[in-house]
Amino acid sequence: MTDDDGRPLDPGATNEDEQFDRTLRPRSLDDYVGQEQVRQNLGILLEAARRRGEPVEHVLLSGPPGLGKTTLANIIANELGVAIRTTSGPAIDHAGALASILTNLNDRDILFIDEIHRLNATVEEALYPAMEDFAFDIVLGKGAGATSARLPLARFTCVGATTRQGLLSAPMRDRFGASYRLDFYTHAELEKIVKRSARILALEIDEEAAAELAKRSRGTPRIVNRLLRRVRDYAEVRADGKATLAVTHQALAMLEIDELGLEPLDRRILETMIQKFRGGPVGLDTIATALSEEPETIEDVYEPFLMQNGFLARTPRGRVATELAYRHLGLEPPAGGPEQGRLL
Repeated sequence: MTDDDGRPLDPGATNEDEQFDRTLRPRSLDDYVGQEQVRQNLGILLEAARRRGEPVEHVLLSGPPGLGKTTLANIIANELGVAIRTTSGPAIDHAGALASILTNLNDRDILFIDEIHRLNATVEEALYPAMEDFAFDIVLGKGAGATSARLPLARFTCVGATTRQGLLSAPMRDRFGASYRLDFYTHAELEKIVKRSARILALEIDEEAAAELAKRSRGTPRIVNRLLRRVRDYAEVRADGKATLAVTHQALAMLEIDELGLEPLDRRILETMIQKFRGGPVGLDTIATALSEEPETIEDVYEPFLMQNGFLARTPRGRVATELAYRHLGLEPPAGGPEQGRLL
């Protein structure tokens, strides 16, 4: 899957994966696994809105890619029994496009804006009165004869999703009545997701295989479902159709995903830092150039997992490979310890 600039949000995802993602996504809060605090708070928010017969307050969902922001937006619509209109920040390139979307919404409908931090300033300002007053301000005519008019809108709920909450302007953040951050999933939660997805895919899977997939999925439901589908393919072609632990190991070995969930580009990032730049510090742009990758791809997709697992550290002087990274790659850390021990 890619964003609107073609940057991958999940390495290895394909259009086929996106089709399956839609079938594997839970449609109610009861079926949604993980994010317990978010589920409880969101459940109260939805029930209160149902009892009052009002639209839900505007909701902001933030967190790394693949954790379920789009799924939660669809669950909100399903729980309320209303329609959802899905778009993205870059797709709304002018105020007229926003007006077209807003005027076609019905009472209590959901407007889901993915990557909302990428709205341009003009569209963002036009969205403010829509969110606050359910009205859209337009200018009729040009020059000295121009006049303004206000179009009434249906009472709708804006659900915004962002992977970079810090890039949202303060006025935009303040217009969301509820803000939830999604965190990486635990192994136990991912095992539940694997078992649920396996039932939907009619795949017989061993407990040990489900645990292995959970361990190698980088704490991300989207990735664990993608790996499950690849294991299913391998089991059907090379085995008897059952996902045993041995079959899972063989499938993941073909995908070059190691026991900690590192993919080929993860290891290339660490190897480049260690072999070409003595472990760092080294700048993000330098790493990206050396790997012929976009800096945003490394920063958004790969770096969070490497940092979360202690392979990489950010410092004022640049990125640094840790001692754990050396040992995971079978390399000897430099004498005196890694460079990050001598940072400013």
